[in-house]
Amino acid sequence: MNEIRKRKITVQNRLIIFGLIFSTILVSVIAVFTVVNIGHNLKSSYQNFGQIISKTMAVESSDLIKSASNAQKESILKTYSNLILKNNNDITNIKFTDTNGNIIYTVDNKNVPKSKKANISVTSPMKNIQTGDNTGFVTVGLSGDIVENLFSTTKGSILFVFLVVWLIFAFVVLINTYLVTRELKILRNGVKKISSKEFGVNIDIPDVSDEVKELFNSFNEMSNKLHHYEESNIEQLTLERNKFRAVLMSIANGVVVCDNNDVVTLLNDHAKQLLELQDDELIGTNIKTYVDSDGNFCFSDKIDEYKKLSLEERTEKPVVFSVKLDDKTLKAIISPMFNQNHDYQGYIIVLIDITKEAEADIMKTHFISNVSHELRTPVTVLRSYIDTLYEMGDEFNYDEQKEFIGTLHTEVVRLQNMVNDILDFSRLDSNAKIEKSDNDLSQLVDYCVSSVQSLLKEHNLKIDVEKEDNIPLVYCNYDAIARALTNYLSNAIKYAPENSTITVRLYKENDDAVVTVKDEGIGIAPEYQKKIFERFYRVENKTHSVKGTGLGLYLVKTTIEKHHRGHVFVKSVPNHGSTFGFTLPLHDTEDDDLV
Repeated sequence: MNEIRKRKITVQNRLIIFGLIFSTILVSVIAVFTVVNIGHNLKSSYQNFGQIISKTMAVESSDLIKSASNAQKESILKTYSNLILKNNNDITNIKFTDTNGNIIYTVDNKNVPKSKKANISVTSPMKNIQTGDNTGFVTVGLSGDIVENLFSTTKGSILFVFLVVWLIFAFVVLINTYLVTRELKILRNGVKKISSKEFGVNIDIPDVSDEVKELFNSFNEMSNKLHHYEESNIEQLTLERNKFRAVLMSIANGVVVCDNNDVVTLLNDHAKQLLELQDDELIGTNIKTYVDSDGNFCFSDKIDEYKKLSLEERTEKPVVFSVKLDDKTLKAIISPMFNQNHDYQGYIIVLIDITKEAEADIMKTHFISNVSHELRTPVTVLRSYIDTLYEMGDEFNYDEQKEFIGTLHTEVVRLQNMVNDILDFSRLDSNAKIEKSDNDLSQLVDYCVSSVQSLLKEHNLKIDVEKEDNIPLVYCNYDAIARALTNYLSNAIKYAPENSTITVRLYKENDDAVVTVKDEGIGIAPEYQKKIFERFYRVENKTHSVKGTGLGLYLVKTTIEKHHRGHVFVKSVPNHGSTFGFTLPLHDTEDDDLV
């Protein structure tokens, strides 16, 4: 564009220079032609003037000397000549001759310098007016000063006039060129502003030609239309961007948008939470430099692996990997990002918090291991004792057989409890409906306490029961609540030290019936209390080493909260025992226990 503009300006300048040169030559030629023509006419007129003078003198001198003698002629012509020369400085000399060419009288003008010669000589015959006879000739010499002075003055005037005309013409051309160039510069500046996206700029110059004014009006109209288009376009883009940002921010998963240079351009609030970021500290930085609390690069290797793939491979199969951040486990998915023209713009990293799923997988693994181990023990004991009785039963006395059968009974009960836990887990965790009726919790507490008396004797424990009077009937499933309370009691018995007391309380609080079981055991650390009711979760340490499926408290929580609209809780201080409890609403009569 600049080269084209320069080339156009050069052509314009060349045209201006050519016009000035052409006008100069034309004016000069016309001026020279005019001066030469005027000079020629002046000389011709001066020649005629000389002839008129010589003829006049010939007539007058012929009349003066017509009757004079030869001696008198010279005197008469002398007087007459001096009179003529006295009044005319342009005549250099006068000469009178007879018909034979003999000089009658000749005289030079004393007022004319001798060095100056006659430029024009005019000769006229002296004729008698009456007879018409030729008596001689008069020759008049003219200096031509009048012609030269007049020609010089005329030439200077003409040249001056033509010079003034040429200057006026050149000035007009230059002024016109300046005005046109000025208008073009103004238009060019406007176009430059438009090209730099400064839409809406207007050109307003009153004193311009109609054509230029029309051009400026067209430019202003175009500029205003572009301005309105830009405003509407920006408004639309802003609206779309806000929509995109709103959608991005409302996504439950973390989203990190990166350009093709791995620079983070956008991320939503959930991504900031998952990556433990403050405000926009990751915006504008390279995602590959992000490290966890141990200084390990979380994304670098996987992004390099992703960028080695072809564009088709990236589109068909996104890169999926896991990121471990302190106590969180994130699932990361890298997918390519395209614009409307399907041009590759970068990639998007979707972050999904799978901490609970990962923990659940670990707990499932532990659960399967625990259940396998727990089932193997009673099955092994049962098989060995049954095989012994089958092979050697006749050799045992009654007491030995009773001891064997007692052991078999204990292991069968243990196996039944584990199977019941698994079955209850399957049933309560499904959409099954449980039947409810109005039940007396006071009676239910006594039933559960009596059912664990044999366990209390084995561990040298005792139970204190504290019950408020006038507890209303509770709409619940009797067996489910009994299993929940029995589970609390069984756990208390397992973890309570020998010769200690377990306290069971039943009381009313607001619109709820509350049941608690308190033991004097080692207690539960605060970090475990939040997870103690999760499925498959078990606290394994030197103190809590009792085997089990890890489903007991989860089943309590499911029974109370999912099926009875109640609430489970635990209060524990390490080395000061634990209190497990649950609440049941006293006015819940709805029978809609579908999960």
